[in-house]
Amino acid sequence: MTAPAARLQTSAVAAALGPLAVRFDVDVLERCVSTNSELVRRAEAGAPSGTVVAAECQTAGRGRMGRAWFAAPGASLTFSLLWRFKEGTVPYGLSLAVGVALAEALEQMGTAQVALKWPNDLLRDGRKLGGVLVELVPGAPHAAVIGIGINLRLPPDMPDEVKALAAALDADVPAEELLARLLAGLHGVLGEFAAGGFHAVRERWLARCAHLDMPVQILSEFSPPLAGRCIGVDVDGALLLETPVCVQRILSGDVSLRTP
Repeated sequence: MTAPAARLQTSAVAAALGPLAVRFDVDVLERCVSTNSELVRRAEAGAPSGTVVAAECQTAGRGRMGRAWFAAPGASLTFSLLWRFKEGTVPYGLSLAVGVALAEALEQMGTAQVALKWPNDLLRDGRKLGGVLVELVPGAPHAAVIGIGINLRLPPDMPDEVKALAAALDADVPAEELLARLLAGLHGVLGEFAAGGFHAVRERWLARCAHLDMPVQILSEFSPPLAGRCIGVDVDGALLLETPVCVQRILSGDVSLRTP
């Protein structure tokens, strides 16, 4: 029988954050429905910017478009961060900026060649290493709950169809240090984003784009697949898709590298 994973220690996270510990209020839950749902609830009740909820187990973790997030205890790091921007702003392109922060932090810890797939996935060797789910707080569109999941390892009981598309970290980093390093990276990039929007980190995102200048399909719940060539992203994070007719700005959907 596999021993249960040790619970994240908030004191160890604070120690790893050093002076930045005062910017974050980290709460580790043994179990919750989803860290995003829990943090949205707290945000509506007035939780301050920098509030973090991490969970050992999510009973209904989710990604974009209602997809489930498979996470066995100890096999992934799942947490959500509340960030409040200047009132009156809408954080366009935030999920892409978050991807830059995560990729840079992971690279600094020894995980090489982290690529970014529009709009919210981290890839290694074409497989999903992690994901981002940004939700705006109802009634406060300047406040964002940023949900993050990173695969630490691929558990034996992971469904084969999921494992075939998944990747995990190389570096054997304690979960507390990993969380602290990711939060530190987010602190820096979110500061840049607050000052200059997505434009401030756009070139860094493009340098890691997994599908730049490649033929792709855009898949959506509400329209047929749209094929074209990815030629980058706009200053607000919209995907730029070159089609035989024109260049289209794509604001929602998923990128597929499987062309017709």
